Amino acid sequence: MTIGNHNLNEKVFIIAELSANHNGSLETALKTITAMSEAGADAIKLQTYTPDTITLDCDSDMFTISQGTQWDKRKFYDLYAEAMTPWEWHPILFNHAKSLGMEPFSSPFDPSAVDFLSQLEVPAYKIASFEITDIPLIEYTASKGKPIIISTGIATLRDIEEALDACRRVGNDQITLLKCTSAYPADLEEMNLLTVSDMRERFGVTVGLSDHTMSIAAPIAAVALGARVIEKHFILDRRMGGADSAFSLEPAEFKAMVDAVRDTEKLLGKVTYDLSPKSLKSREFSRSLFVAEDVKEGDVLTATNVRSVRPGFGMAPKHLPAILGKRFSSSALKGTPLSWELIG
Repeated sequence: MTIGNHNLNEKVFIIAELSANHNGSLETALKTITAMSEAGADAIKLQTYTPDTITLDCDSDMFTISQGTQWDKRKFYDLYAEAMTPWEWHPILFNHAKSLGMEPFSSPFDPSAVDFLSQLEVPAYKIASFEITDIPLIEYTASKGKPIIISTGIATLRDIEEALDACRRVGNDQITLLKCTSAYPADLEEMNLLTVSDMRERFGVTVGLSDHTMSIAAPIAAVALGARVIEKHFILDRRMGGADSAFSLEPAEFKAMVDAVRDTEKLLGKVTYDLSPKSLKSREFSRSLFVAEDVKEGDVLTATNVRSVRPGFGMAPKHLPAILGKRFSSSALKGTPLSWELIG
């Protein structure tokens, strides 16, 4: 799969999530994107909504958060009004990201956001975890014909199947599923990263990880399990505070994650049984058959005068049982590599 200029089969696609970490400042948002690029991110992702497109301005208790989170006792409407990225910022932020060689895209939360992002010619769309049950939204987003990345943080197996079906109904099979744990931050014990490889095999799609832990271990492990996309929240400084600051990485932490992911890619390499030049050279340290004491022509080869030792310049040790009892065809000094020419 390709997103913009990035081939996910060739290189893990690393997304820096801005979310609410601009704290209402366009200047902060622009500085954050620059820092994302310097930290090695391939893409920046925004969230495209207004409080009115994502919830209702309602005083009912059902519209007040009560989930044991950092946002408890806040109205949905007020939180989203504070956390939203103004739509008029999108072109400015996208152009800045493009100037730095990054792919800018976003999560739409209603059809109007999909249309808005389509006008900005985004290279992909992201469906947030809490929207995976909004099948009409997924179907409409997928109908735009761009790659679609779907987080699965609250999804049952059936939810995932229905989301995939929605994409495929409109002819879009450019799908990436992200393993996600919708806890903020998430504990390591909740991650269950073996699901990454299972999703790839079960659903036949590209897979990745949307990570809310405060560790860089999860992305490394996910890549080792086949993840081709990593998404992580990014903030200039957690001391800034804000709705998502508690589970966002600072620049040095994000860069350490990127470096670790890139090292993991190198470590994984490809399936091969060919030896590298260095490994081939190291075969000289393997065992082989050597003359272990001075011998004369006609002497019998024994376990005393022929031994399997390092280095590896003589015959392979596997031949030892077959040659014992034969005779030397010429004299040889101790330390001579044994060869068929020396055996009568």
